[in-house]
Amino acid sequence: MTAVASEPRRDDHARLPPHELLGVALQGLATRKLRAALSALGIAIGIGAMVAVVGVSSSAQANLLSEIDQLGTNLLTVAPSQDALGNNASLPNTALAMIAGMRNVSSAAAVYQVSNVNVYRSALIPSEQTGGIGVDATSDNLPAVVGTSLASGHFLGSVASRYPEVVLGAGAAQNLDFHQADGNVMVYIGGHLFTVVGILKPVALDSTLDGQAFISLPIAEKYFREPDTPSEIYVRSGQNAVNGVANLLPATANPQDPSGLSVNRPSNVLEARAAAKGQFTTLLLGLGAVALLVGAIGIANIMVISVLERRGEIGLRRALGATRGHISAQFLAESALLAAIGGVAGLALGAGATDVYAVTKHEPFVIPSYALIAAPACGFVIGALAGLYPAMKAARLSPTEALRA
Repeated sequence: MTAVASEPRRDDHARLPPHELLGVALQGLATRKLRAALSALGIAIGIGAMVAVVGVSSSAQANLLSEIDQLGTNLLTVAPSQDALGNNASLPNTALAMIAGMRNVSSAAAVYQVSNVNVYRSALIPSEQTGGIGVDATSDNLPAVVGTSLASGHFLGSVASRYPEVVLGAGAAQNLDFHQADGNVMVYIGGHLFTVVGILKPVALDSTLDGQAFISLPIAEKYFREPDTPSEIYVRSGQNAVNGVANLLPATANPQDPSGLSVNRPSNVLEARAAAKGQFTTLLLGLGAVALLVGAIGIANIMVISVLERRGEIGLRRALGATRGHISAQFLAESALLAAIGGVAGLALGAGATDVYAVTKHEPFVIPSYALIAAPACGFVIGALAGLYPAMKAARLSPTEALRA
């Protein structure tokens, strides 16, 4: 006698409408609220960590890029290096005038290092305790060229060319514990008393200037018999002519030996810092992914236990006409919904952490738009993957075995 293969019933392949599937999934989660909340918390922590990392990094990058935009990327520096023969080169005393006359150069300022001279609070300070504060001679347009301003007082003016006045960089003022420049504070420089007439704000494009003290060139020549050549020249070019000006600077500054000069663009350092923040974010995202994996394993474990505990429910539903597809869809929906809820909660946690960081650091609050969609979507996908095995396990239970349990 030939056995006839039975064809599957049509309703074996019937699918639950989405609204019914959602209702069944919500009902299943509602019966075990504490367990569901704890499972969602694992996903929320993982996604919250990732959103916070992306948000904090984006906020820091946005602040740094905004700072770069404000300071401008058109600042160039020219400094001596070594020539083709390996000898130490120098800038000629005509370099500043030559550079200032270049096409597409809007302004330029030079600093002249006053060698073997340091700044002290008084003559009673031992000479070896310099605090690393050196002295540079410069002109009155240096703050405008390097992109900074005065935190207190004023910069060197016409009076500074006749009287011993000094302006302190932000770091130098901090080392000397000076906070105000009101004309009543004096420092000791190379055997002479100088009046502190100003304190600069930090120079973001060249932090080496923060630790210096600045005096006028005539006073440097009068008191210290130097310097005669610049140690560095700062150049502001047209925004669209930076590369062209940079290429011409060595030959313009020193036509006889251009190979002995180096040209740098300080804004590249800040842009490199912004890129470094992005690279560091990748590492932290990896740690967040590990936390997310732990949360997914927790959901899978909870759903397997749930299948074992609800065998009676599964058997009853199968006896009342539910197909294996209905059972697997129910448990898969519960797992995905649970993780999606965790994803939304994680998005809120991450956004809150980013907001706290932005407020405390006085930086803009930035959450990338893709994170708003990726957080719940990622939770949904992870929940679906985590619930795949428990759903298959539930679907394989026969009605008689399930009812007997």
